[in-house]
Amino acid sequence: MTQAHWDAEHHSLGVNELDEAHRDFIEQVAALIAASNTEFPELFQALVTHTREHFIAESKLMREAKYQGLGVHEAEHHRVLGELQQLNRSLKRGRLPLVRAYVKEGLPEWFDTHLAMMDGALVAFLKKQQLSSHCPAETVLTLQNYRSTDYAD
Repeated sequence: MTQAHWDAEHHSLGVNELDEAHRDFIEQVAALIAASNTEFPELFQALVTHTREHFIAESKLMREAKYQGLGVHEAEHHRVLGELQQLNRSLKRGRLPLVRAYVKEGLPEWFDTHLAMMDGALVAFLKKQQLSSHCPAETVLTLQNYRSTDYAD
């Protein structure tokens, strides 16, 4: 994601809800990179909120599917969300250049790695489960029942 644009061949996992959330994430990162100093704080908060919502939904999906990589995957979510929250506090203290650098350099690199490694493994697991008779496709490959706006900052 070095240029912060959606590349379906590179970014698509084949699960609509995940792909939509990831496309939204990339669009938000691109908007942050292009944002003025005045716009940046509000857009960064929106990215933190979007990321938190997505992580909540993905964790619920992993729990329901009894994904064996849940612990490692959730730990990575907690780590990154903690970084975003810390950066949000830094932003509120006027450290805009630090947060801009993270958004432009660190976040895209993390996203590409997380997508390829962790989310890719999750989707492979979900698709394998879908092929088994134990779990219908509508249960395995949907996040829409897990969208949540009830979370704390």
